[in-house]
Amino acid sequence: MKFVLVLVLLTAAAGAGWYARDRFGSTQQHSDAPAAKGERKVLYYQSAMHPWIKSDKPGRCTICGMELTPVYEGEKGFDSAAEGDVVALTQTQIQVLHVQTAEAKVQPLTKTLRVAGVMDDDERRHRIISAYVDSRVDKLFANHHGAEVVAGEPLARIYSPTLLQAEREYRQLTGDLKKNTALRLQQMGLTPDQIEALPQKPADTLYSEILSPLTGTVVEHDVYEGQYVTMGQKLFEIADFGVMWFQFRAYEQDMPWIKIGQKVEVVTPSVPGKVFTGEITFIDPNFDEATRSTQVRVELPNPLVDGRREILHRLYADGAVKVEIPEVLAVPKSSVMQTGPEAVVYVDEGGGVYARKVVRLGRRGDSLLEVLSGIKAGDKVVTNGNLLIDGQAEMNRSFMTPAEPIPSMLGKLTEPQKKSIGDFLKVADAMAAALSADNLAAFNKASEPAMKTTGAMVEALRAHEELVPKLEVLEKGSHFHGFENIQKAREAFYGFTMATTALLEPLRTSEGMPEFQVWECYMVDRIIDGAPKFGHWVQTGGRPGHNPFFGSDMLECVKEIKPGEAKP
Repeated sequence: MKFVLVLVLLTAAAGAGWYARDRFGSTQQHSDAPAAKGERKVLYYQSAMHPWIKSDKPGRCTICGMELTPVYEGEKGFDSAAEGDVVALTQTQIQVLHVQTAEAKVQPLTKTLRVAGVMDDDERRHRIISAYVDSRVDKLFANHHGAEVVAGEPLARIYSPTLLQAEREYRQLTGDLKKNTALRLQQMGLTPDQIEALPQKPADTLYSEILSPLTGTVVEHDVYEGQYVTMGQKLFEIADFGVMWFQFRAYEQDMPWIKIGQKVEVVTPSVPGKVFTGEITFIDPNFDEATRSTQVRVELPNPLVDGRREILHRLYADGAVKVEIPEVLAVPKSSVMQTGPEAVVYVDEGGGVYARKVVRLGRRGDSLLEVLSGIKAGDKVVTNGNLLIDGQAEMNRSFMTPAEPIPSMLGKLTEPQKKSIGDFLKVADAMAAALSADNLAAFNKASEPAMKTTGAMVEALRAHEELVPKLEVLEKGSHFHGFENIQKAREAFYGFTMATTALLEPLRTSEGMPEFQVWECYMVDRIIDGAPKFGHWVQTGGRPGHNPFFGSDMLECVKEIKPGEAKP
């Protein structure tokens, strides 16, 4: 933030003179004398950078030394900037900072949810076939795992004296006795069609057949030819893979986007280049308390191709849920800043004036954010340069109001959140300590649990949607697999530790947050190519800060960043 403020001040100072001459004319042309006929009347002189500095005479700002700008009769001036929520820039500053704006519009909001899950078969089309009567298996037609069967075709031929006797009785009886015997035969496993065909069955036939109740694939067979089986014993397990279930977990922040009937595109490495399309048919209403997620089901057709199913059972797959919400007030993502509990945009008021607006956000699209309140359609929001404008606004407020404690983003931490953050901090601290001691072996050992502890913390904090981008960056940089030289280790550690401090430093005031310190080195660019000057890392235990980027070469070349203190 210090860097931002300095940059704004420099650009302001560079452009102040041009702004005063271009827009208002030189202040040296004015005096206390009444305005001549035809000339505009000067109401007062004001600092464009510090608008609460005013004078009835020409001069310079007592804070930054800028020449005061005349405000003429009928002009708005910069009065509203005195509250610290409006920033005035000269045209030169606007060009130097590359300030760009976009119009807040009522427009469709689109989002693509990336999900991962597993392929399973339709449990409504999954059957276990058991023995209905004691019998001997004389012939198996489905005699191997993976056999394709058709509904109504025989799975096995069995010999059962009990079933054989019941069949003979059925052929001999009439009336209600015959009906009762037919019910008994159904209980013994015969289908209605088999019972109806019994009068045509030769009297000397000693066998009966077990028919497949559905078309599918034999996923298990627990019987062999010649085996004696008892009533209730499992014989076959059949699954219909003609329709597959793609099941994935959806988190709380995903639920506003997910609806029954939505189209989902699914891809799997086992069928490269092909996209399977299905619909969401079920959303489990029961959330998992640990992960704060629930299971969503997508049904996908899976026809036979060249004698085999394209989608195999229990495959891992990736899905894209593409949704569109029509006609909401939305702004580009780049226009919104959310480094604390508030979301803020800057609105172009015209004449180089930018007003800070607190907005309430709704759903987050791929490139747009829904705005529920704070601005209206037609407002021009700043999409580029807003960070520098916000830095100037913060500086304005710092001159007028005493500093206040940083508000907590997370409120009171839950026990799982405290534990996961504490475990993560121990690993990050051990890694920094090893590098500061120039001990590569200790660093490789300390970094082994980095991916695991990072993943646990990511899961614990994922429900806070505003943290998700930082969590994703940190998770990507947490993969350490051992290094052969300490320079490579420091380069990998740099990305990890910068993502760590970007995530955790603003959360230090959250209730229950484990204690840690943030330290800074201002010469990182001299040890790591392409890095900025400033690097940060965390330490625990309150020990003196030791520099992990330079180690023994500049061990104590550090500065501690206190809570609430701006970092470059």
